[in-house]
This record gives sequence, structure tokens and C-alpha cells, in this order.
Amino acid sequence: MVEWSPIFGDSFDLEEYKETYQNCLKKILSGELESEEDVWEEIDRLLYLNPSSWEFLSQFDPEEIGCQIFGHVCPVFINQSGATETKAERKQGRYLPREIMLKVVRRDNQICQKCYKNVRDDEIEFDHIIPLSKGGPTTVENIRLLCRNCNRNKSDSVDEMINTR
Repeated sequence: MVEWSPIFGDSFDLEEYKETYQNCLKKILSGELESEEDVWEEIDRLLYLNPSSWEFLSQFDPEEIGCQIFGHVCPVFINQSGATETKAERKQGRYLPREIMLKVVRRDNQICQKCYKNVRDDEIEFDHIIPLSKGGPTTVENIRLLCRNCNRNKSDSVDEMINTR
């Protein structure tokens, strides 16, 4: 993935990338390419120059999202996985958006997902299934409702996810 990651240089020009993208697209659609290899090279170029990707990336400081050694944009950032982060997001801490809380409470029906007991409003705790400390994302799919007792006993363990049979 690193090989295909954009590199922000001093000469980054979004309009120039858009123009080059359109030229690649015209070459592919016109049928002027002579071999299958040429077609795949243009497709690779087209994917790399995708204007929407570059427009998205252009709103960030290259130092925030770039590799300090090679200069490319981190592939994780480009692909926007749950592990995507910038320096600002690393400082964010364990904030859980209200929207996610509400969706999890509704989905889990206010039942602890470990001991299956009804949880009072003042005892609801939210747990990252894959712990934040292990790279788990803060998404509805990775958050579950637990009672205080079950959550405090879990810590950042992933043991329950491992099949020991």
C-alpha cells in the first residue's frame, strides 16, 4: 500500500492533478492504448490521481498525515480505517460521541453484553471490544454496553476473543 500512497511535495498542484487525471481517463476511453500493460499502467495512474482523494488530502497539513521518513501520506489515513489518526486525534482521548452511545444502548437494549443483566442508567459503561489501547476503533460495531462490574473486570484484555478450544 505504501507504494501507491500519495507524496506531498513542494510542487503539489490540485488543478494539475485533475488535468492529468482527465487525460488518463481519455486515453483509457479512447482505446488508443496499444497493450494490456499500457491499459493497466493508465488505470494505476488514474487510481493514484483520483481528484476526490487529493481534494480530501489537501485540507490537511502534510506534516500531520505524512510519513516523516519517506514523505508519503500514511496508507491508513488514505483508506480511512477506524485506526486512522492525526496528531490532534491522538490527543482526543477516550471521548465517545453521544450518537454512538445512543445507538449502542438501543442495539444492546440496556442489557450487559457479558452477564446479560439489565443495566440501570447510572451504571451503564461502554466497552471497546477491541481495546482502544490495542488499536480498536470507536465505532458502533466495536462498542458494547457493559455493567460497571463487568467492564472493570475486563480492563484492556482481548482474552475473550481468543478461541482456546
